[in-house]
Amino acid sequence: MRVSGPLDGIRVIEVGTLISGPFAGRLLGDMGAEVIKIEPPGAPDPLRTWGQAELAGHHFFWTVHARNKKAVTLNLRVPRGRELFLDLVERSDIIVENFRPGTLEKWDLGYDVLRERNRGVILVRVSGYGQTGPEAHKAGYASVAEAVSGLRHMNGFPGGPPPRLALSLGDSLAGMFAAQGALAALYRRTVTGEGQIVDAALTEACLAVQESTIPDYDVGRVVRGPSGTRLEGIAPSNIYRSADGSWVVIAANQDTVFRRLCEAMGRPELATDERFVDHGSRGRNQDELDKIIGDWAADRLPHDIIETLSAAGVIAGPINTVAEVVEDPQLRARGMLVEHWDERIERPVLGPGVVPVLSDTPGTVRTAGPATPGQHNDEVYRGLLGKSVDELDTLRAEGVL
Repeated sequence: MRVSGPLDGIRVIEVGTLISGPFAGRLLGDMGAEVIKIEPPGAPDPLRTWGQAELAGHHFFWTVHARNKKAVTLNLRVPRGRELFLDLVERSDIIVENFRPGTLEKWDLGYDVLRERNRGVILVRVSGYGQTGPEAHKAGYASVAEAVSGLRHMNGFPGGPPPRLALSLGDSLAGMFAAQGALAALYRRTVTGEGQIVDAALTEACLAVQESTIPDYDVGRVVRGPSGTRLEGIAPSNIYRSADGSWVVIAANQDTVFRRLCEAMGRPELATDERFVDHGSRGRNQDELDKIIGDWAADRLPHDIIETLSAAGVIAGPINTVAEVVEDPQLRARGMLVEHWDERIERPVLGPGVVPVLSDTPGTVRTAGPATPGQHNDEVYRGLLGKSVDELDTLRAEGVL
C-alpha cells in the first residue's frame, strides 16, 4: 500500500524506548513518514509488554505507539553497529531519541558525528530536563516532570494530596512538542539546507501548558492551586449531578453563553442579577451559582440536560468512560476510532485515529506495531543499505543485529 500523508517521503529513525520518544515517532508516522524503530538485540522496548489488557500473552500499548513503524535490531554500543546506524542516518531526515543526555555522545554518536554524515539530518532529543542546565544529567519520568513543573500541584481538590492523571501525560506532552519541533526544523531545512537539534524536555512541556500561572505569580504573587471539579473564578464551568446520579459538564462562563443557559433553565432573570451579570461577578459568587445550576440539573436526566442545553447553544456533555467513548457517533464519524490489524493475535484492535485531520493529505493508520523485534531487518538492511544475506548472518552471529 502506498504511504499516504503530508510526510510521505520523509524517513525517521527512532532509537527511543517507552513513551515520549516513541510517541513523537508515532505522530510523525501517522502523518506518512517512514519510521524505522531500532531496538537493541535481546532487549526489546519494554512498551511491548505495557497495557492493562492481555490476550494470548500480548499487551496493547505497543499496538498504538508502534503503529506505522518498521522494526529493526541494532547494537549501537559496538563499532559495526555504530557504522550501520550512521549508514541509516545518511539516508534519513529525522532521528528521534529519548535517552538520558550524553548517551549518544558516549557511543560517539553525538550530533556533530551525525552531521558529518548528513548535514540535513534533524536530531530530536527528548529528555526529562533538557540537554543543558544543572539538572540535564538526571533521568526523567513523566510523574516527576509533572510534579517539578508545577502541573501536579494544580491537580486534585483543595487541601488534598495532588493526584496524578491515570496516564503518562508528561511523556505525551513532550512527544507532541518534539514532533512539532521536528516539523519546524523540516521547514527551516527547506530554506537553509541544514538540519538542527530539537531539544524537548518533559518538565518544559508540562510547564508550557500552564496558561497564565507564571505571569499571575510574577505580577500578583498568586500561587494557583487545585480547584477540584471547577476552575476558580471561571463560572459556571463545573460538573453537576443529574437525576440518575451521573455527572454532566456544563460550561457557560462567557456572558453570551450564560444568557442562553439562563433562558434554557427558565431563569432569564439570572443573566441581569448583579451577582452574575458579568464574568467577574460570577467568579465571586461561584458557589451560589453552582448551587442554582446543580438544583436545576438534579431534577433532569443527563440526556435531557445535554439536549436542552445544546439546542440552546450552551456547552454541555457527559463524562464518558472508554466504553462510551468507543461508541461515540461523532468520534466514529470523524475516523477517530480505527482498527489496527495486530498480527500477534491475528485480529483487529481498536485504537485512536490520527489527529489533526488534513483535508488533502490526511494521515493514516497503515499497520499495527511490528510483531517481533527485527521484523524488518532484511527489508531495511538489504533493501535500504544493500547488505547481503551473508553479511546479515555474520552481523547476527556477532551480536550486532
